[in-house]
Amino acid sequence: MIVRWESNHDYVLVHVHQDMLGDWIFSRAWGQIGTQFGGLKHQVAGSHDQAMMWLEDVANIQGARGFHKVLEASDESPEGRDAVQQLSLLDF
Repeated sequence: MIVRWESNHDYVLVHVHQDMLGDWIFSRAWGQIGTQFGGLKHQVAGSHDQAMMWLEDVANIQGARGFHKVLEASDESPEGRDAVQQLSLLDF
């Protein structure tokens, strides 16, 4: 699952996926739109439920900060594949 929030100048993107070993990975990228300023963090969740709880926490925080959701897609959708490709191109 991929979810992206944006404000006028900033973005936050979360990708929840399972790795080859079956672990649930919670990846969060953030930065300024149109620049290379930002960051990327990966966390291993204990379960899919924990990863979804972290996603809900990020959604609440971003909403409180005035961000709005611009994308919510599964990894299998065309939008999701495009977002994963963009995430893999980030160079931090």
